[in-house]
Amino acid sequence: MAESFGFIGIGRMGGPMAGRLIDQGHALTIYDVSAAALAPLASRGATLASSVRALADAVETIFVSLPTPDIVRAVALGEDGVVAGKRIRTYVDLSTTGPRTAAAVAEGLAAKGIATIDAPVSGGVAGARKGTLAVMVACAPDLYARYQPALATFGKVFHVGERAGMAQVMKLANNLLSATAMAVTSEAMVMGVKAGLDPRIMIEVINAGSGRNSATQDKFPQAVLPRSFDFGFTTGLMCKDLKLCLEEAEAQHVPMWVGGAVRQLWQFASNTLGPDSDLTEIVKCIEDWAGIEVGGNR
Repeated sequence: MAESFGFIGIGRMGGPMAGRLIDQGHALTIYDVSAAALAPLASRGATLASSVRALADAVETIFVSLPTPDIVRAVALGEDGVVAGKRIRTYVDLSTTGPRTAAAVAEGLAAKGIATIDAPVSGGVAGARKGTLAVMVACAPDLYARYQPALATFGKVFHVGERAGMAQVMKLANNLLSATAMAVTSEAMVMGVKAGLDPRIMIEVINAGSGRNSATQDKFPQAVLPRSFDFGFTTGLMCKDLKLCLEEAEAQHVPMWVGGAVRQLWQFASNTLGPDSDLTEIVKCIEDWAGIEVGGNR
């Protein structure tokens, strides 16, 4: 059934997700600080809101996809944020903010009678475009039943709990594994290539064996071996997610020896390559140390 939704954050992930809602026939009112980001959806019939508050005055349900916890807090709870809207009743956060920010935002919105759905996603820009994301949802069962069809527009939906923040923990666990796979695969591939192995054959063997992971299955074939480095998720955002993950582990008194080392390597990559570099470029750090290029001349 077609509905009217709002969407804030028309970026690399938000743009494709908002586009999929339009594909499904939903009426969409959108807001982003970048006018250029809004243009493609406006040309497809989306209505432009002049501000976050104006959007929250216009629709009952708002989806948000934003890059950092601080921005999420400002958009949700700021003086002219979602919380100040006259019509808004349900706030669906597709961002990765960490459980504490999710809980604080949910509490602040609940004080104004606004329900929160904690719903971070995983699967990258390609998954957002294809509608194959993993959507991790924490909210009350009745809210889940009400919004599951809309969330399924983005991919496969998992109800992981009822408390705001639980889906965030699930997302952080997922991204820790993703970050670890990319980092250690970079080390293994550089070692093999320097020893004389063909990187394409290495990937084929690993994917047929016990070492296969998301980096060998997707990131290396698509973005590292062809040297395009365009997977669509930044090094800086990965560092942010790892920071949130380790903070949660510390709060839960869970040791993360491997996770701590992985975070250090990603922070080094961000400092060296820049936070806006593609996450697949982390292999360049290992290549530079080893004096070899994966997928290039040996």
